[in-house]
Amino acid sequence: MSQLSDGFGRSFPYLRLSLTEACNFRCSYCLPDGYHADGRPQFLGVAEIERLVRAFVALGMHKIRLTGGEPSLRKDLEQIIATVARVPGIRKVAITTNGCRLPRLLPLWQRAGLTALNVSMDSLRRERFHAITGHDRLPEILEGIELAQQLGLSSVKLNAVLLRGRNDDELPQWMEFLRERPVSVRFIELMRTGDNAEFFQRYHLDAEGVINQLTAAGWQQRPRAADAGPAREFSHPDYCGTVGIIAPYSRDFCKDCNRLRVTARGDLRLCLFGDFGIALRPLLQSDQDREALIARISGQLGLKAAGHGLHQGNTGITPHLASIGG
Repeated sequence: MSQLSDGFGRSFPYLRLSLTEACNFRCSYCLPDGYHADGRPQFLGVAEIERLVRAFVALGMHKIRLTGGEPSLRKDLEQIIATVARVPGIRKVAITTNGCRLPRLLPLWQRAGLTALNVSMDSLRRERFHAITGHDRLPEILEGIELAQQLGLSSVKLNAVLLRGRNDDELPQWMEFLRERPVSVRFIELMRTGDNAEFFQRYHLDAEGVINQLTAAGWQQRPRAADAGPAREFSHPDYCGTVGIIAPYSRDFCKDCNRLRVTARGDLRLCLFGDFGIALRPLLQSDQDREALIARISGQLGLKAAGHGLHQGNTGITPHLASIGG
């Protein structure tokens, strides 16, 4: 029985752990000017990560997603994956990446214990992908996705942020992509963060329009798995792949929240758009602090709010998605 539960009846088997705030892409909705280091203390090391994961597992967590920034920028990523995968009780080790290093590194990650892959891919059109991300890397990302299927990873998902007027006409092309590929593409509503107010106003698109197109084409919503992320999944008997919709502005979006977040510097975040973080790093320096660490984590769940404040324009302390891993 998970001890990670809050006052609203939600349990949290799923941890999203950011490994770095750095990213080598310049996505227009996240880091349009690229990443700039701020000189603050370095990101969590392997030993700190292992103590953190062991504490969360003791409280009932069994799925972990390694995020960034861009986690493949960590030279010790393979070691991190292996360390996390070896912790008794961990069933799923996933990673979210921009995918540009997949052809070279994915086999190493899988051997280390990676079981699931999410790739950010905002367009199937090379010139659009280049315009949105600042990098002309779509061919090697597609190569990496094909490799992931050949390697037999249990889950391969592609994330596309919906941008009005920039990539919102590609649903037919995505459907064709999914016809013979057993992957999931998830369309994500653009989210307001601390530094993208003008961009948000210009490019935000309600995901309901995509849902209407899907249902009109015969796609049907699937039941949600207990440790699944926030996507509403749709399938069609004529297609090998599925479509997920992540719509944080939709009604009751937070009702089924099942994940907690820890930043690359060791702060527990109860919500992606929360107003505060809880410092765990001081308790990650010694195995002797294990019980205190477990108590600090479990004691914070009572502070988790029923929902975010995005509808009221409250984006919390998240300046941009690279700072916490989305």
